[in-house]
Amino acid sequence: MAEYLANGWCLIVMTRRVTILGSTGSIGESTLSLIRDSAPDDYKIACLSANTNAQELAKQALEFRPEFVALGDAANQDILKDTLAGTGIKIGIGRSAVVEAGGWPADFIMAAIVGAAGLEPTLAAVEQGTSVGLANKECLVCAGDLFMEAVKDAGTTLLPVDSEHNAIFQVLERDRPKEVRRLILTASGGPFREFTIEQLQSVTREQALNHPVWDMGAKISIDSATLMNKGLELIEASYLFARPSAEIDIIVHPQSIIHSMVEYVDGSVLAQMGSPDMRTPIAYALAWPERMETTVKQLDFAQVGQLEFYPPDPEKFPALRLARTALETGGIAPTVLNAANEVAVDAFLQGNLKFLALTECIELVMNSFKSESSFAKPLQTIKDVLEIDGRVRVKARELAKELANG
Repeated sequence: MAEYLANGWCLIVMTRRVTILGSTGSIGESTLSLIRDSAPDDYKIACLSANTNAQELAKQALEFRPEFVALGDAANQDILKDTLAGTGIKIGIGRSAVVEAGGWPADFIMAAIVGAAGLEPTLAAVEQGTSVGLANKECLVCAGDLFMEAVKDAGTTLLPVDSEHNAIFQVLERDRPKEVRRLILTASGGPFREFTIEQLQSVTREQALNHPVWDMGAKISIDSATLMNKGLELIEASYLFARPSAEIDIIVHPQSIIHSMVEYVDGSVLAQMGSPDMRTPIAYALAWPERMETTVKQLDFAQVGQLEFYPPDPEKFPALRLARTALETGGIAPTVLNAANEVAVDAFLQGNLKFLALTECIELVMNSFKSESSFAKPLQTIKDVLEIDGRVRVKARELAKELANG
């Protein structure tokens, strides 16, 4: 693309090739929306992937004309193939195709597949050595050291997209780590921050999915309701910014205006603020190291009025304790935590587990793996991660069924 300046010089601006892993989810759709509305000439969609939503993937492909689309679940492949027939767009089906999508040549890859299912495709993206927008915290939770080693070996620029980690990334003096005292992650508190334990006993699926601030997918909404999402973010922050558990705090901030903070050794606290809209961190990662203009609502401090902060209740939200214990234990503990949580959340969404039984199930699973000699030993390979993840899911389904019947 060429831009002609006032002095007559011609400035050549390169169009960035973009892949979106998980394009039909909330983050994927927001990324496409930003490109469509804010900078359609600056980005070329090279590749899109989805798990099951073939119809939406086909619709996106017709609009953005990527070179390759991948659908993880073969059940609805005919919808995709029929819709894209004659377009020249390459189609891949199955898990291997989604991994192939991660390695499809691109300047920027948005890794937005939810859960541990995103690990292999995101690693394929990392191995390109370009820029990866990380919207999948589970990659770091279940394979933290191995994942960060892959980032370092490939020379990849890893750009956090979770609003909290993106906020820290924006205000952190990364070249002077000794000047940082602590990281402070903020949490909205979810839909049940004012509920009593008695009220939590009768929480429904619909209530848990109704987040008061953010518009998110089902899995993340349930994680937010239990505060497990914040626990997973604690682990993610530790690996992303090389900080121990003791130097990462969590504070409830219902307004979700301050997205996280960094405290320095001189007492200064720097915060990134903005309207609670995921398009802001997505835009930051997409345009990095520059910034792009968006239509995100401007922050009106007079209208906000006041900002509140208070500590999370450990009795009502034990997920935070489980996550911090997993981080401090190390080894396979975070992998176990993540897999058990994914199974428990799915059981709750299917109506087979009560809300308070979510964290009970996770703790039972973690306790059942503590006796293994390798529990606190570092994972050696991604194959090890996948093997542990599979074993944990089998045990978690077994315990979830027992809780449902008990």
